[in-house]
Amino acid sequence: MTDQPAPVDAQAAAGTPLPPPRQDMIACVMALEAALLPCLPARELQAIDRSPHPSHQIDVERHARDFMEAAKKLQVYFICLQREAQPTKAETLQKEIAMMEEELRLKNELIKKQERLIQGWRKELKDQLDKHNTELERV
Repeated sequence: MTDQPAPVDAQAAAGTPLPPPRQDMIACVMALEAALLPCLPARELQAIDRSPHPSHQIDVERHARDFMEAAKKLQVYFICLQREAQPTKAETLQKEIAMMEEELRLKNELIKKQERLIQGWRKELKDQLDKHNTELERV
């Protein structure tokens, strides 16, 4: 493995500006990767852990601390993303109001349509009544 982490995606490699949250995430992933790169396989870590040499202990502790710091940054970033994804109380209320206004508009249109139908039926009934009345007057 090389000491340089690979670019996370083609957009970052091309040098095009990324939105700040995405840049933050890429920075966290690169920090996490950088903290993981020098980590040794488990058997070697166990051997170093038993080693009486103090520099080995410091090295392992430093890598573990770097890894945990990068993991915490990544966790904080994902928590922020979850909070951003959730709509605020005001946005939720605005959506509910908009839905209620649309429902009210549709019901008003339906009421007007029903009123026009009733007016038509009244006219037809009045015409039939007038027709029957004229027939009765003839008789």
